Amino acid sequence: MKQNLIAPRLLLLLLLFPLLFHAARAQEIARGAAPRRTVVRAARMLDVRSGAFVNNPVVVVEGDKIVSVGSNLAVPAGARVIDLGDVTLLPGLIDCHTHVLLEPEDERGAPPVVTKSQAYRTVEGVAAARKELEAGFTTLRDLDSEGAGFADVAVRDGINRGVIPGPRLFVSSLELSITAGAMNNAGLNPDVEIPDPAIITDTRDKMIEAVRKNVKYGADWIKIYATGPMRYVDPVTLDPLSQFSLEDVRAIVQEAARWHKDVAAHAYGGEGAKNAIRGGVRSLEHGMMMDDEALRLLVEHGTYWVPTLMVYVPRTPEDDTDLRRKIVASHKQVFQKALRMNVKIAFGTDAGAFEHGTQAREFQLMVDYGMKPVEAIRAATLRASELLRMERQIGTIEPGRFADLVAVEGDPLADITALQRVRFVMKGGEVYKSSR
Repeated sequence: MKQNLIAPRLLLLLLLFPLLFHAARAQEIARGAAPRRTVVRAARMLDVRSGAFVNNPVVVVEGDKIVSVGSNLAVPAGARVIDLGDVTLLPGLIDCHTHVLLEPEDERGAPPVVTKSQAYRTVEGVAAARKELEAGFTTLRDLDSEGAGFADVAVRDGINRGVIPGPRLFVSSLELSITAGAMNNAGLNPDVEIPDPAIITDTRDKMIEAVRKNVKYGADWIKIYATGPMRYVDPVTLDPLSQFSLEDVRAIVQEAARWHKDVAAHAYGGEGAKNAIRGGVRSLEHGMMMDDEALRLLVEHGTYWVPTLMVYVPRTPEDDTDLRRKIVASHKQVFQKALRMNVKIAFGTDAGAFEHGTQAREFQLMVDYGMKPVEAIRAATLRASELLRMERQIGTIEPGRFADLVAVEGDPLADITALQRVRFVMKGGEVYKSSR
């Protein structure tokens, strides 16, 4: 009887052995493939929430996330240690208004849709993205491809798949404008068919169609030109051309929301800016001619303002016109009023209209205009992450966040230009720049 029982049991063990062996082997492989821990140490770290420094910080990273952070923490056994020495550690910086497919020379002379192929501009975008990352900007919102079609989607996807280095990128592809308004190819031969940089949306149906086209081809955001170009700004009153009615903006915002997309509005001021805010855009860009009513509307609606101060400061004698000086003076005044009224200000620069990787100079202008250094840094970390709806993933050095870390020389609260001296950049646990 016992002999009869042994045979089936032996057969069962023989059948189960391969399964048990492979299960044990799978666990062993899984243990061996566990993300290696990296420890980053520095002399000090800025806690952007409290505005205070943490001395001798230890940040423990596993894979692409932070698992623990604190002063003088024990280093886990077997961890790779990166000791940065006498630097200040901060969260990766966020620029909420860039154009990686634009170069400064594209702002002068013939538009790039005439002089450059999309393939070439994509190559330029790859180079620009790397410069932005090495300057400490681990996340960008790129507000339209400047006529390069959906090349911004390609650059974003290349970064996400590890094909090329670059910041975490959120793109808006083809902006919405109107005939004769912003982002039109003005001054060219009308007999030659040349595509405009924007989607021209002169009817409500065209606006809805444009939103859907952007969604179809991979845009993360929708951008509208709520006011016209600089050539339509009244040189006396500084009143800009309004391009979309309140009803237009509401229709665009509602359609974007159906696809879980937010809307950003280029707006200098005037009724165009107010229509954008009342219509429900998530952020208003530039805004240098906004009046007190527009600022109050920003506060009431909880709309974010991305000022882009530096891009309007004249850089050449040709730029230094009476109109440009008036605009810069107005921008400063509006910015200072916005500070007093507690407008939600997020950091953005318009990089691409000037040299990529140099936008940390914007911090200096924000401080010169009256913003405290810690608030300027929060604009590029906490506030910017909120604008992007990424506040649980980026913008702070905390457990569970992406391991986006930047180290700079000096104390940025005492000297904001320290943010121009980036010595170390980590994005998602990967080191992209280090002096060590």
